[in-house]
Amino acid sequence: MEKIIRAIIYLLPLIFAFGFLVPVIAQGMAALGWTPPFGLTAFTFALIIAGGWGLFAQIKGRWI
Repeated sequence: MEKIIRAIIYLLPLIFAFGFLVPVIAQGMAALGWTPPFGLTAFTFALIIAGGWGLFAQIKGRWI
């Protein structure tokens, strides 16, 4: 049980990025009427942005 909790805590930045930031970015773009570049859907664009930001936070240990 302890190993599972440690794994979850270790991956928390990515879980937060995919579970919270992706829907917020996608819905924010839809609400503002913005269209993503390169013909991507808002959800795909949000996955790329939030995934990259979450990966940065995972590697560096900080969000900024």
